[in-house]
Amino acid sequence: MAQIERDILGRTPEHDIVPTLDRVSAAMTLMGDPQRTFRVIQVTGTNGKTSTTRMIEALCREHGLRTGRFTSPHLHSMRERIAVDGEPVAAEILIERWDEVRPFLDLIDARSAAAGEPRMTFFEALVALAYAVFADAPVDVAIVEVGMGGTWDATSVAHADVAVVTPVDLDHMHFLGSTVEAIASEKAGIIAEGSSAILAAQPDSVAEILIERCEQVGATRYAVGERLGLDSREVALGGQLLTIRGIAGEYDEIFLPLHGQHQADNAVLALAAVEAFFGGERRLDPDVVRAGFAAVTSPGRLEVVRRSPTILVDAAHNPHGMAALREALDESFSFATLVGVVAIFADKDAHEMLEALEPALAHVVVTRNSSPRSMAVDRLAEIARGIFGVDRVSVATHLPDAIDLAASLAEADGMGGGVVATGSVVTAADVRHLLGVTQG
Repeated sequence: MAQIERDILGRTPEHDIVPTLDRVSAAMTLMGDPQRTFRVIQVTGTNGKTSTTRMIEALCREHGLRTGRFTSPHLHSMRERIAVDGEPVAAEILIERWDEVRPFLDLIDARSAAAGEPRMTFFEALVALAYAVFADAPVDVAIVEVGMGGTWDATSVAHADVAVVTPVDLDHMHFLGSTVEAIASEKAGIIAEGSSAILAAQPDSVAEILIERCEQVGATRYAVGERLGLDSREVALGGQLLTIRGIAGEYDEIFLPLHGQHQADNAVLALAAVEAFFGGERRLDPDVVRAGFAAVTSPGRLEVVRRSPTILVDAAHNPHGMAALREALDESFSFATLVGVVAIFADKDAHEMLEALEPALAHVVVTRNSSPRSMAVDRLAEIARGIFGVDRVSVATHLPDAIDLAASLAEADGMGGGVVATGSVVTAADVRHLLGVTQG
């Protein structure tokens, strides 16, 4: 497995080359087009993609379908990105499929080199491997989260029967564009001819772009605020209780074991996606829907990883995600003192991220995570002090020290304090690993 990870993850990142589907399409052709052997539900957007993907998968499994799930990035092991029937693909299967796929990728690499072009990226290689695993399983449906964007994302080499667009906001601007409209145009590319499009509530300018795309390709549109919606929501022990208005009717008494309004909104999209997959107009069995949602997990998303004091991790990595985290913390937890541990990538808008989270925290400890992209601690501390004030900011160069310090601060006034570690998927993963939680 270690060699496979080196082979794949050592390839060129997506953002270092001109986007194209040519390489991955050529690889699929050589492999016999495995992506055509199963149906596809594809998920794009700025936030909520992974959680929505996992909800869709749980609902499909509960309906008796064999599922493939492709998500990114992973928390601890590359195997998490490729799952069959809800479980990361076994190492031996991944090795077998890689041994079959690699010669085809080598052929594409050789062709590219002869033409003076770059070889396949690590994400293209991962997509090729995932689709080979799904075809061999075989699965009935693959629920596929895009890596970035949509139009030129390698996952789009497969035709989506159902395209899901979660809320669109500013992120990856160096790659997708500097406005939400430009980003929306990229993400709209997953809406394929004759497909069903499930659309989250969006700013008007984004909604217009998505609607226009649906009309261009003849996609059937189901949008939150039109036909879809969340009719009721109440906080419950360990999650929330929902009533969802889907394509084919209302579904009540749905327990979702995840926290926050944003996860309830994701659940609306997930249910509609599965309704559309089964044809759209036929109401699903409410008991099966309830069982599917009750089985949902989303590691690294407002997840409790330790008690006494309670330590939460969340993969929020942009201002929109931080705002959703703050709202969920305020609603679902009542800590006497909440201390943040924050490590953010250098290319992110740290000021807006910290500003969004600040009202929820009594104190923040800034640090670094294990990624070389992590922002320098001194720079992050400078930004934090401008928002929280000097007295509410501490600095720890190493993440384990940051967790220890935050736990001490949370417990300083007695019981009832908590810690939330956030800022990126890597931060969440590092804290999970540090505390011995490695199941992805």
